[in-house]
Amino acid sequence: MRMTRTLATGAAVLALAVSACAPGGGSKPTIKIGSDGFYEAQIVAEMYAQVLEAAGYTVERNLGLGARKVTSPALESGQIDLKPEYVGSGLGYYDATKPTGDPAANAAALAEILGAKGGGISVLAYSPGEDTNAFVVRADTAAQYGLAKMSDLAAAQDELTWGLPPECETNPLCGGALQDAYGISWPPKDLKALAACGPEIAEALRGGAVDVAELCSTQPIIAAEGFVLLEDDLDTQPAENIAPIVRDDYLAKLSASDRTAFEKLLNNVSAKLTTDELTKLGVAHEIDHKDVADIASEWLKANGLLT
Repeated sequence: MRMTRTLATGAAVLALAVSACAPGGGSKPTIKIGSDGFYEAQIVAEMYAQVLEAAGYTVERNLGLGARKVTSPALESGQIDLKPEYVGSGLGYYDATKPTGDPAANAAALAEILGAKGGGISVLAYSPGEDTNAFVVRADTAAQYGLAKMSDLAAAQDELTWGLPPECETNPLCGGALQDAYGISWPPKDLKALAACGPEIAEALRGGAVDVAELCSTQPIIAAEGFVLLEDDLDTQPAENIAPIVRDDYLAKLSASDRTAFEKLLNNVSAKLTTDELTKLGVAHEIDHKDVADIASEWLKANGLLT
């Protein structure tokens, strides 16, 4: 995700530089890889890091930087060179009127905007799978208030405790969708600020501390706990397929053959990321409590992308 997903104090930053040389002795330019703060973005960024390291690149990791309002300026300014991006929310960050349900259209529009940012940023191949913003309630709450779709929330809004990310108010796909499309007053009468897609907000929903939570649609707890994912009946959420986005000045450092190989490594990762595979990554992190680097490594090996 995405829009709900600062280089800020307390941000979880993992910095690791690994020196390596390319086959044949030619040094590869160091690449700085970043990600948004939630687990899925970190795992995909770690996949990028590991396949590039295996190909002889030196990688500096800056994973879990925070929300898009931090990672996008970091990419534009050159603090990082590469990050995974959700094409709908990435586009919506720059122009809330453009995201659609078509991933190809979102990727193309995002590429056009990013081409003029920070000396140029390219959008590589997007994944077939996606992870969308999901507004979720417990089954008992759904039954009590007759909630099946987002439009049902307005009538019960003051009876509910809302768990929403801190940036929701300024996020057109969160606060914007709730207010403009679904008639939710801002702020909701009873609001708890919790990071979207993380274990804290999921546990708050499970335990009854909140009644409505914004989760990621691939979070395994939705099915495990029998939560009700409310239908976005007014189509406020765009296609959220994942693509690597990379600074053009970094690509310019590569020879033509190296650039082709570089893009192929990342595009091969994208090609394997179906929605089902993204959900499995969530199970490994949220249910099995595996480390981000281990999840990435195991997945790459299982999919023939790393030996």
